[in-house]
Amino acid sequence: MDKIKTILWDFDGVIMDSMPVRDKGFEIVLKNYPQEQVSLLMEYHRSNGGLSRYNKFRYFFEELRKELITDSEIKLLAEQFSVVMLQNLLDESLLIEDTVKFIKENYTKYNMHIVSGSDGDELRHICKTLGLSKYFISINGSPTPKIELVKKLLADNNYIKEETCLIGDSFNDLEAAEINEISFIGYNNNSFKDSYNYIDSFSKLKKI
Repeated sequence: MDKIKTILWDFDGVIMDSMPVRDKGFEIVLKNYPQEQVSLLMEYHRSNGGLSRYNKFRYFFEELRKELITDSEIKLLAEQFSVVMLQNLLDESLLIEDTVKFIKENYTKYNMHIVSGSDGDELRHICKTLGLSKYFISINGSPTPKIELVKKLLADNNYIKEETCLIGDSFNDLEAAEINEISFIGYNNNSFKDSYNYIDSFSKLKKI
């Protein structure tokens, strides 16, 4: 972290322990579909944490059910999903204390942004309600893909790639970092421990 000046944060699983709630959201929205198909979607969802719900709903219908779905139908499902999320994620106890403590203590020392696969409007509402907004220069989410979010942030702010990192817990986060040629740091996912830069606990980090 010595050379890093800009941190791009994933949200789910890094700042908030929200994945169980998001799991439940898909199950509720798709409750009228065959359970075996929903179970296959859940496997895809958990393996692709950084992908947006828009991609996952499209995968469910076009890949698992082999039927076409329109953008407006996906938007409706995403809106139903968002209602469930806002009923359950406005909960301070879901915040990951280790991460939030580091953010609060260091937000003036780094340029901090959120880049998430979750819905951008929903994320901004959650962060505002839980008092997190002030720690981030911007809070960004879907429907724009994470790769594009990172690319735009780098360009709009003239950030130096060698001084920028993305902290995430999924291979989609890793992909977004590698394609945009910035450092990736894994967190809260042991799969990254042996092959990539990894943070066990933010309390062990020091800012020079």
